[in-house]
Amino acid sequence: MNRTEFIVATALILFVAFALGWFANWLVHRMTRVQQSDLNELDNLARGLHEAEEQRDQAIAYVQEREAEIANQLRATEAELQATMDTVRQLRSENEEMRDYIEQIQARSGG
Repeated sequence: MNRTEFIVATALILFVAFALGWFANWLVHRMTRVQQSDLNELDNLARGLHEAEEQRDQAIAYVQEREAEIANQLRATEAELQATMDTVRQLRSENEEMRDYIEQIQARSGG
């Protein structure tokens, strides 16, 4: 094999390797190409996820608002309870004073 045949054989081998590499690349891209239907499905999934996140945020805001309202109602109820308990304590004290007064009057009258 002379020098010219060697160069031609090497060039031919390199060309065949290049052609096989290009064909393999084309084949891989052809097989893994994303279809338009897949892109549409991904868009729908992304849209659905976005809507779900918005609904979640709205639900969280609603829960926080309700929690604040209930906390205010609880504070108001506790204040009313405290006022009622103070009133009951005061009435019990007045009741005891009245009993003592009545017992003193009955003791004086000889009853």
